[in-house]
Parts: sequence; C-alpha cells; structure tokens
Amino acid sequence: MKKFALVGMGLVGGFAAALVALPEAKGANDASAYGQLDLFSDAFERVRANYVRPVKDSELVDAAIQGMVSNLDPHSSYMDAKMYGDMQITTKGQFGGVGIEVTQEDGIIKVISPIDGTPASRAGIKSGDRIVGIDGTSIAGLPLNEAIDKMRGPSGSKITLSIVREGEKKPFDVTLVRAVVSVDAATYRREGDIGYIRMPGFNEQTAEGLEHAVKDLKKQIGPGIKGYVLDLRNNPGGLLDQAIQVSDDFLASGEIVSTRGRHPEDTQRYDAKAGDITDGKPVVVLINAGTASASEIVSGALQDHRRATIVGLTSFGKGSVQTIIPLGENRGALRLTTARYYTPSGHSIQAQGIIPDIQVAQGDEANVPKLARPSEADLRGHLSGEPIPAKRVNAPVIKPAPGKKYDDFQLSYALDLLHGKMTVASATAPANDNKTTAQ
Repeated sequence: MKKFALVGMGLVGGFAAALVALPEAKGANDASAYGQLDLFSDAFERVRANYVRPVKDSELVDAAIQGMVSNLDPHSSYMDAKMYGDMQITTKGQFGGVGIEVTQEDGIIKVISPIDGTPASRAGIKSGDRIVGIDGTSIAGLPLNEAIDKMRGPSGSKITLSIVREGEKKPFDVTLVRAVVSVDAATYRREGDIGYIRMPGFNEQTAEGLEHAVKDLKKQIGPGIKGYVLDLRNNPGGLLDQAIQVSDDFLASGEIVSTRGRHPEDTQRYDAKAGDITDGKPVVVLINAGTASASEIVSGALQDHRRATIVGLTSFGKGSVQTIIPLGENRGALRLTTARYYTPSGHSIQAQGIIPDIQVAQGDEANVPKLARPSEADLRGHLSGEPIPAKRVNAPVIKPAPGKKYDDFQLSYALDLLHGKMTVASATAPANDNKTTAQ
C-alpha cells in the first residue's frame, strides 16, 4: 500500500509519508515552459554575478524551488537533504524538539496544536498562538522549514519562544527545554465500564497501539464494557495508511475514504475488511479545531457509517494529501499536494472540516474570536472546499452549565452519552467557527 502524508503543514515533530514514485509530468505547453526556464536562467545568472555578496548556487536553487512549491498551497514545500532526513525520522514516532504542530500564515508561524506530554504542552503553548521570535531573534518572514529547523535541537538544550496570544496585550517569552518527543501510538485508561483511548497523532505505531488498547481494556473491564471514547482532539494527523487501519478496526465493511487527484486514473478507494475489534460496542469520537487530516478521515468514516457519534467542535478542515517525492540522493524531496480525500458519502473535508453530530464546547472557546482558532479555511492559498449545510451551521453548541465545574466537560458529556444519561449543560447560539463557509 502506498503511504501518503496528510499533514504537510510544517511541523516540529510531525508525520510524513514513505516514498512513492510518480510518473514524469509534462506541461500543457512545453515550448512555453522552456521559455520560462530561459527567463529563470537569466535571472539566476544576474543574481549570481551582481548581488552585493557572493551567493552559493545551492542557496539560490533551494530558495527558487521552495518559492515555486510553497506558493502552490499552504501544505506543499521543498525539503533539502537535511530536512528530508529529519522528516523520515518523525514517521517512526520519535523525534527531538519541543513538540508542536505549526503552519505559516502571512509570514508568521502559527500553532495548530501542542503534542501531548511534550515541553510545549507542559509549558501551556496553545492552539492559535503565534510564534514571532526564537531565542530573541524575530522570525517574521522566515521560511517555515527554516523556523522548524531552529526549533529542533538536542535533548536538554534550551529554547525561548516569543509568543503573541489573542487577548494578551504584549508578546511574552516561554523558555522550553528540548526533549526527545515520543508521539505515543495511543494511551488509554478505564473510565468505569467505558474504555477511553487517546490518540495524539498517526505514525507507524498508531493502529497497533489502538488494537493493544482495546484488547487490554476488554480484559480490565470484562464483558460488561459499555463502549469506547476515542479522543482525537488536537490530533494533527499523519499517515494515511494508519488512518485507514484505525477506521477499519471499527468498521466491518464499506468505504473508508477515497483520494482523487488531477487525473481520473489517480482516484483510489479504500474499503474496510470484515471484523470489528470492539465487537460493535458504541463509540463516541471527540474532536475540536486541532483535529486535522488523518484524524478527520477517521472521524468522517465513522460518522458517515453511523458507527460512532462525533462530539465536540468543528475540526480543522485539511482534506488534501501530500506525497513525498524524492529528488535524488542528497538532493532532498518535494512535499507536494497530489490529491484531495473524500468521506464515504462523497464529501470533501477540505476547508470545511468534520462537523460534530453533537456540538459540545469545553468552555467558552466557541465564543473566542475566529482568528484565534486554527482553520484550514483561514490559510492563504488554501484549496477551495464545499459549502457547509446551513442546518448544521446553525446547530446549537452545548456548554457546561453556569457555575458547574468539570475537569473535562467534553469527555464527561461523552461518558454520560454512552451511559444514556444527560449531562447538566446549557445550549448556546451557534459557534462562530461554524459560520464560516469554505472559500
């Protein structure tokens, strides 16, 4: 099976694809393409000869390729040999760094989500935070891959991030100690007669981790197990084959996801095989604005097949597939958007996200200004998506009842839902993030 990367947003420790071979591409007008290459060659020679300081040829070529690819969409990029090597390490589920998923917006590095149990998560870095400086130096306008490289480093070394946060009057500094960040396949625990499974990402260990968690929870709880909560909140995604396997673990038949590229022959459909590791027990999936890519595939597949109830707030909306294309030995690789993915019902998640069956806020985040929450639809140059159905846009958002305290209201709601009880809560007007239509 081919492996595709579904995140591609530029990340400090994230997930990427194994290698795939693509056919040689031909332009619509070869003569015109060669003419444009002559223009590039002329500009290259003039910069090389006349710039105020000598510039290495490799520096100019790398910058040209990066500019060409990164202008296509927010998730396509060029990796030099070092970055490509770092990317290959991250798919194994362990890497060095601070542990945040990031993207770039108007030249500013923006946090999609911190990774559970990492220095960034423990220090209180939040989704929507903007990183404007590293170790006292501004990174405004710095290419995303270079900013990522600066945030990586040996375990035990310190790094100071300058943060701009919605609601804070001034930027503030956060000093972190880099660590070896292990993106666990899954963590799990017993919640009475319900199994709780947390997935922070999709790497090569994810499906195996889920299967181990379900097996162990069955032993712990016994035949009286009521169901499972699958927590995909702030899960930035990862490997497509792992998203397919996780979905397949809950489904006995039917389509999981399809990918559609530029040409009809590029369309691929992935179907579930017989067997459900949970024996058909009820499942609730928790999602939020930090749920992206591979985790949206799982949510969409289980939602469309009515295999699970989706609870939380609208997900990020990244419905594109990035293929890693090696450019030769020691020459790096392209991370190139090559397809969109579609849920079993034929809907694209791109710039729309997964809209929960029951919209439940953790607190007041549904009322936070839209720009403070990450969303694919807000990224410059994002691929267009489908409009959001009005009846789902206008659905009320459930919040904790005034004065009642919860450690995790969304989880409490999910547990009560599996027990057939009604959580004490209040419904509010539609969340701001659900008023957005795909652009």
